[in-house]
Amino acid sequence: MTTSTSEETRARIREHALGLGFDACGFAELDAPWPAAARLVDFIAAGRHGTMDWMERTAERRTHPAAMWPQARSAIVLGVNYGPDADPLAALERATCGAVSVYAQGDDYHDLIKKRLKRLAGFVQARFGGEVKVFVDTAPLMEKPLAEAAGLGWQGKHTNLVSRTFGSWLFLGSVLTTLELARDPPEEDHCGACRACLDVCPTDAFPAPYQLDARACLSYLTIEHDGPIPERYRDALGNRVYGCDDCLAVCPWNKFAKVSREAALHARESLRAPALTELAGLDDGAFRALFAKSPIKRIGRDRFVRNVLYAIGNSGEPALAPAAAARLGDACETVREAAQWALEKLRRLISIKASDPEAGSG
Repeated sequence: MTTSTSEETRARIREHALGLGFDACGFAELDAPWPAAARLVDFIAAGRHGTMDWMERTAERRTHPAAMWPQARSAIVLGVNYGPDADPLAALERATCGAVSVYAQGDDYHDLIKKRLKRLAGFVQARFGGEVKVFVDTAPLMEKPLAEAAGLGWQGKHTNLVSRTFGSWLFLGSVLTTLELARDPPEEDHCGACRACLDVCPTDAFPAPYQLDARACLSYLTIEHDGPIPERYRDALGNRVYGCDDCLAVCPWNKFAKVSREAALHARESLRAPALTELAGLDDGAFRALFAKSPIKRIGRDRFVRNVLYAIGNSGEPALAPAAAARLGDACETVREAAQWALEKLRRLISIKASDPEAGSG
């Protein structure tokens, strides 16, 4: 173990991190209490992780930041701002277009952050000694409680990180090190009596403040869940084809948020509000081409087109029916079922309008 406790060391690391393009940098000690472990155990025991079996398989390594690397003594926690330049919820009003989560409208943040983490880790090791390892959110490291411990923000009632400086929009990464680095003061909870994130959720996915049932979360359902989405949640999907930003977007702390300075994280024009008819027609090759360097590519074409077809069914636009009908013969059974559901819902709308032109969609 290597010891380095000086304020100058931390200042140099922070300065270098900001120079590399990180927007936030904090330090946490890894021998501190870790209440997040108990919350994780309860979350998994209640089955709220849904089909994310990997959470259960890696639970032991998630119980503490040092569980994966017992020699680690400190964490350098980094944040990259991905604040949007437009209202994240505006696309929900455009029924014939798909709504894509802000974080996925630009390039895949994993690649950008990991490269910078490696450069920072190399700087720390060369300048101050010790061993280092880097982590982005693909590793079994509970990054949000670690970021809270390092003073970057706090986990709000929606369980996501909230920053007084960047609102809801921080990508996180960490460098664990054998260096002994003094911690920053942990961030306090500033949610107060606010319930905006809880009340806006289309599926009531929060059993209580600070608790999430992923099985009802539209982000989980559109991204992590394979196979057909349970019918009880399909109407609530609206036109969301990848993720859901509702609980993030309504947070009052976003009044302090800033537009990301990273050009790679800015929204591609093709993903701000893409036409559902075009998305429904994607084959595997076109899907890969459209979402090259995008985090969307990891869910695969079939799961994505499934989401698009649910959105077509929710659109209330009979003119979109041919795009759904074209998928009735799709090679993927889940896509075929979603196409059938979309057509049946649109047909009900046509029937209602034919019998009562004043009636709304149902």
